[in-house]
Amino acid sequence: MAARSLMEGFHVPASRSRTERWRECLQQVLQRGGTLEVSLDRGRDTPEHMPDLVWRVHLFEIREDEIVVERPIAMGRAVNMSPGARLIGAMSIGQNRWMFHTKVLEISADTTRRSPVMRLAPPERVERCQRRSFYRISSATLRLPSVECWPLLDPTTVIAAEVANRAQIADAAGEAPTHMDVPAPDPMVLPEVGPRFRAQLLNIGGGGAGLLVEQSEGAALERCRMLWLRIDLRPEVPAPIGLTARLAHSRMDSGQNVNAGVAFDFAFHPAHKEFVVEQICRYVARTQARLSEAA
Repeated sequence: MAARSLMEGFHVPASRSRTERWRECLQQVLQRGGTLEVSLDRGRDTPEHMPDLVWRVHLFEIREDEIVVERPIAMGRAVNMSPGARLIGAMSIGQNRWMFHTKVLEISADTTRRSPVMRLAPPERVERCQRRSFYRISSATLRLPSVECWPLLDPTTVIAAEVANRAQIADAAGEAPTHMDVPAPDPMVLPEVGPRFRAQLLNIGGGGAGLLVEQSEGAALERCRMLWLRIDLRPEVPAPIGLTARLAHSRMDSGQNVNAGVAFDFAFHPAHKEFVVEQICRYVARTQARLSEAA
């Protein structure tokens, strides 16, 4: 009943009621040690083919004039989001989800934590997402990146595929290979895998990601623990990023689709980790540059 009353509060016309309610919901997230999701705000006119990378960040503190969260991390490396960058934020409580607009106030040190934190402007308005449009509100839409997935039958075969993926992206970007042993780029070199299925990239965290697999293909996850993924962040990254992941957990949502958490795995080719991090940072840098040019 408490969740229902919070939900209804967001539709009360009075702005005072809205302000109180989003703070109550954020406080619930904070008390349970939860996370927010943030993504660079491309605006409503973004073409459909340009994906939005969503980050899961821990919520640390709620103040009158700012929200303090974890700085986005990609496999141990902090991702640079510039002060002033406009973001779309989201929070979930149970089956309910809300989105809002915010911006980065600053990236700053925090004496109580080892790494810098990101300070966000409090939202002026929070809007509940509809069940069938979980990543859309009246003023914003998030376009989740597509992911090709294969059950990985032999993890030792990923090395050639990951080296070829690096060469493919370098070639598409017009970059010269840095090592003489990098082969000529192949449109797609696969390790030893099973049948392909498709997913969407829900979010990315410090060392893994969340995937959304539609009901029709969800059974594929029951037959595997290791996956070969190709994450499509074009045009900012000129070709899909290939990498290995281990299935950590999965659950069915209210629409009978599967939400899966995966941990990225570089045990068989550690050198590929730094390359993947570079591509994620490339996505963020190029997206921010594109938004700056459009401003």
